Amino acid sequence: MTALTKYQRLECVGLWRLTASAQLREVVVGLRDTTLVLADPRTEMALSHWSLPSVERVNPGAMPALFTPGRLDDGAPSETVEIEDPDMIAALDTVRTTLIRRRPKPGRLRGISLALVATFVGVFSIFWLPEAMIRHTASVLPVATRVQIGKQAVIEAARLTGSPCQGALGRQGAGALAQKLSGQGLGEIVVVRDGVAGVLALPGGIVLVSNGQVIGAEDAEPLAGFILAALLRADIDDPVIPILRHAGLAATVRLLTTGHLPDGSLQGYAEHLLNSPSVSVADDVLLEKFRQIALASSPYARSLDPSGKSTAGLIAGDPFKGISPAPILSDNDWIRLQGICTG
Repeated sequence: MTALTKYQRLECVGLWRLTASAQLREVVVGLRDTTLVLADPRTEMALSHWSLPSVERVNPGAMPALFTPGRLDDGAPSETVEIEDPDMIAALDTVRTTLIRRRPKPGRLRGISLALVATFVGVFSIFWLPEAMIRHTASVLPVATRVQIGKQAVIEAARLTGSPCQGALGRQGAGALAQKLSGQGLGEIVVVRDGVAGVLALPGGIVLVSNGQVIGAEDAEPLAGFILAALLRADIDDPVIPILRHAGLAATVRLLTTGHLPDGSLQGYAEHLLNSPSVSVADDVLLEKFRQIALASSPYARSLDPSGKSTAGLIAGDPFKGISPAPILSDNDWIRLQGICTG
């Protein structure tokens, strides 16, 4: 979704708190097409990026308005920002209202779902029904629900990967890279210490990244290439479908009718997520994406296969062969991102 035209590039002053115990910090709050950017007013450096579909107001009707990009396991807000500017509050409330209106209406969808189930059972066999229902549900899920499922998958994966790295400066670097690739469907970069082979795309534009993939490169170009390839694989093979297969038909119907997966639906899914083979992406498709975002493909190809034998097509077809495009990430942001698991 995008913000309404009259609110594009809207900015105001706010008070940001990274954690419940952190001190309030004055920031410039900027409303962009798909994100809310919190920046330092002196340096204009982005401190945090929030995906608009995940933003919610903690204190409806109270002032100053308090917003958060999500909640912790105990239900408490994660990071928050206090805003008093009426135009910005109206813009964020409008975005929130639009999301709610776009969500499936439980009563109507419940009737439609029951009718669909009755039809499918009467015409097709019991073996065809679950897959058909899963694919239908995946095709109608709104962005906000996909983000919610992606965050549930991150929590489940943490059983094997450990908790996501939360270094404050590192998160700034991750946010800067996510902003650069937001046009390709990237919403959030989640870095974990181990347990992930490279980069995995989850529902809602969330990517799970191994810290080894971050600290093992001299600059951000190879990592950006791995993220871009993961997002393209997600376009080919929707990551929400294997989650619904794992959850089962009953949970899928519950998601379709209520907008939420039942508690415990993803239990045990981490093993499948971290060990499933990934689909391949054609070189010409990858090269076109590299060209669109002004990213050389050779660094990614060399990182994928140092010998260059299996990635010769990506090296030979590099749209910036012999040219040095602008870095995808500044040196400072890259250094911050490399320390995300140490700070």
